[in-house]
Amino acid sequence: PGGNMLRSVSFNPSRVAQTLFLRSFAAAKGQQDLVVVGGGPGGYVAAIKAGQLGMKVTCVEKRGALGGTCLNVGCIPSKALLHSSHMFEEATTHFGDHGVEVGSVNINLDKMMAQKSDAVKGLTGGIEGLFKKNKVNYVKGYGKLKDANTVEVETLDGKTETLSSKNIIIASGSEPIELPFLPFNEKNVVSSTGALSLEKIPNKMVVIGAGVIGLELGSVWRRLGAQVDVVEFGDGVCPGMDRDTANVFQKGLQKQGIKFHFNTKVSAADIREDGVTLKAEDMKKNKDVSFDADVVLVAIGRRPRTEDMNLEQVGVKLNDRKQIEIGENFTTSLKGVYAIGDAVPGAMLAHKAEEEGIACVEHLAGKHGHVNYDAIPGVIYTYPEVATVGKSEEELKADGVEYNVGKFPYMANSRARAMKDAEGMVKFLSDKKTDRILGCHMVGPNAGEAIAEAVIALEYGASSEDIARTCHAHPTLSEAVKEAAMAAYDKPIHF
Repeated sequence: PGGNMLRSVSFNPSRVAQTLFLRSFAAAKGQQDLVVVGGGPGGYVAAIKAGQLGMKVTCVEKRGALGGTCLNVGCIPSKALLHSSHMFEEATTHFGDHGVEVGSVNINLDKMMAQKSDAVKGLTGGIEGLFKKNKVNYVKGYGKLKDANTVEVETLDGKTETLSSKNIIIASGSEPIELPFLPFNEKNVVSSTGALSLEKIPNKMVVIGAGVIGLELGSVWRRLGAQVDVVEFGDGVCPGMDRDTANVFQKGLQKQGIKFHFNTKVSAADIREDGVTLKAEDMKKNKDVSFDADVVLVAIGRRPRTEDMNLEQVGVKLNDRKQIEIGENFTTSLKGVYAIGDAVPGAMLAHKAEEEGIACVEHLAGKHGHVNYDAIPGVIYTYPEVATVGKSEEELKADGVEYNVGKFPYMANSRARAMKDAEGMVKFLSDKKTDRILGCHMVGPNAGEAIAEAVIALEYGASSEDIARTCHAHPTLSEAVKEAAMAAYDKPIHF
């Protein structure tokens, strides 16, 4: 017992140093230990973590509501509409397959939008509550850097507030890219923001860009009754995704009624009160084509919000894409200033920004933050869902890595068949010599949840045999993951 007592109070130099460091944060009265510019997923999470670690922290957000693009006009409202529109399509198309007979099913678009808004309002308010709980100061306004230790804020009430800080994290996020000849009016030429708040269901929608945002929001309005055409410069959906997986996904969307026009470049537009006509070139057939639409959704990507924050003037270096260049531990070219999330190179994902926010603050506190960029999942919340993590086949071939492939279709999964929801597959890629999992790609029901198993496996360096020899409950959709892993190192049982 005495030995245990001694161990419990033994001298730990690193812990003492960390305690002194954290205490020193609050030493300068009025000066902040950390100012976070941006209240999106990266920024607000970084601020909360700083508060938890005892720092005196302020978060600056111009929107007047926390959560950034993701919570206000991105991830959350889009998922609300995706779920609502999926319920409508289930009722009108698939209920009968299960013996559920319904009469006339109608859409109340105002109610659907109200439900979306309620979800957003509740979650943004929740973050403000977390700020209070963790003693995070919240300033509503637009923040610009005055120097390495000063942020000047133009507050929403028209005042100017100057914040002095030992450290600054830039988490300014991103915004939709606009085409020069298609300026957003958010009525009939819309960004993702406008596409979340249309006042009526268009008869015809044209989506420019076959990426995640365009396909999710195109799916919403197709389910609700719009004819949806997707115009894409490349030769397939979701450039950069594992091609085999993308092809399965694309065929599913085509079966649902979305029309694709690949290798097509939009070059001009006639924007009128009653609609839009797009002029384009079919580059494969070398001929001019045109598209008429009630609404055009421009979803060609996003760009970092870094150009009007006085960054370059104070010494923060940007690259040619206006992303903030960072080094180890999220340091910028200006000492004491750090950057995370969509403002820096890498995938523009809310969960990637959150991980960076936590890791960056932990480094500031003398801890060891960690982000494994090879184990960050990506999900497309259409139906069926698409989820990926790790390397694609194309990347492994380009790197000269020898690998095994294991696939298992949901058509051979008992739970999926019982649900009559068996479209898609699970695919594993593993090292040919060591069997270490290198990537996992899924198209199917609840793929966005199922991918977590593969993410954990990648994080811990597991082999496909590790998953294959792990007991999965029967009957579950997760058995498809197990069987795909079996196929990668040996043979599946049920296919």
